[in-house]
Amino acid sequence: MLFLLGASLLSIGTHASWTLWPWPQLAPWLGWTAPTPWSPAALLLTAAVVLPGIWGLAHLLLAPLTRLIRALEGTVLSYRDGDFSSVITAQAPTGLSELEELLRLHHELGNALREQRRQLAQRELLLDTVVQNTPVALVLTDVQDRIAYANLAARHLLDEGRSLSGRSMDEVLGRAPEDLRALLSQPRDGLFSVMLDQQEERFHLSVRDFQLQGQPHRLRLMRRMTRELSRQEVASWKRVIRVMSHELNNSLAPISSLAHSGAELARRGQMERIPGVFASIGERAAHLHSFLAGYASVAKLPAPVLASVTWAQVVEGLSAHYRFTLDAPVPTQPARLDAAQMEQALINLLKNAHESGSAPDEVSLKVEALRDEWRVQVADRGPGMNEAQLSQALLPFYSTKRSGTGLGLALAREIAEAHGGRIVIGNREGGGLWVAVTVPRSPLERDIG
Repeated sequence: MLFLLGASLLSIGTHASWTLWPWPQLAPWLGWTAPTPWSPAALLLTAAVVLPGIWGLAHLLLAPLTRLIRALEGTVLSYRDGDFSSVITAQAPTGLSELEELLRLHHELGNALREQRRQLAQRELLLDTVVQNTPVALVLTDVQDRIAYANLAARHLLDEGRSLSGRSMDEVLGRAPEDLRALLSQPRDGLFSVMLDQQEERFHLSVRDFQLQGQPHRLRLMRRMTRELSRQEVASWKRVIRVMSHELNNSLAPISSLAHSGAELARRGQMERIPGVFASIGERAAHLHSFLAGYASVAKLPAPVLASVTWAQVVEGLSAHYRFTLDAPVPTQPARLDAAQMEQALINLLKNAHESGSAPDEVSLKVEALRDEWRVQVADRGPGMNEAQLSQALLPFYSTKRSGTGLGLALAREIAEAHGGRIVIGNREGGGLWVAVTVPRSPLERDIG
């Protein structure tokens, strides 16, 4: 209304000054001809003065509104960029209640966004503190396999505490053991061992893929399993003692009863029935001997007697027991091993591979001469193992088979560790399981290789 009133008064006053007063009275003195009220000249002169005046008046009246709109635009752009600290100081023009309400709602929105941002920052700080100090090593990589995030445990495990952010996994794993590189390069769970502070530590690897801000990412979690495995081993030994006590009682009680029966038959002179009693006692004793021999094979493993042996001889000995295919030519360099023990360990792995449900022609063996160690891998195309099974696979007497003794992998692990090596296990891409036995190579073997 103010703008319309001001524009009207300016137009009327300007037109009157050209046609009524004072220009008609001054025109004869200046040698001009005064325009008539509705002549084109009067209208043009009025427009020449009124239009700039109206523009200036509009600019003056709309200046507060323009400042308010620009302030609103600036804060909206700040919110879009994640900056919620902007506050509008401009006031709405007097009389525009709609703009006043809009400004009030905008202030409330800004306060709500700032409060949410503050709470989110606190939660992120808490989460980062927890993640950084958790003993589980955590590495987050993007689609180019570059590390987007790594906590303290991962930095100490992979690169002696150095920062990993922005580096590629290939660069970080350049000096890592072969088993660790093999496991971290595939999207499968598995177990691996690392020497930390001159002690072997076992870790369980969990791999999960997900979308983060619309981009594919991969999260690797490496959980230290040494203490857990030790605790579970104690529990396993207690379980074994209970099983052995039960089995001994089940065998000794019939033997005692049969011996009493045999003595009674001999006292009565019924000699024809005594051979049957002795035969039953022999069967129970043979069963008990077989049962105890399996457990003694783990508890009484002798120290390996190292001698020079070719891998061709080892592979030839294995082929007499189980069928398998070679994934690569066997190395020609000799190795210092206890051939009998190593063959027994690999026989156990091949036996497990065949009993996994894998087709016999998909059971494979691979012998590699790495820089510092020999690596022998047995792989199958069975169902593999889930996370819980992988975490307990190397425990003595743990088996995924109903009739299994749980001694195969445990004995192979004992043999590998007796040679100064270790066992690594993981699921294969495309299905199945792989188990690798690694033993160190002597400096002489490395020079020959």
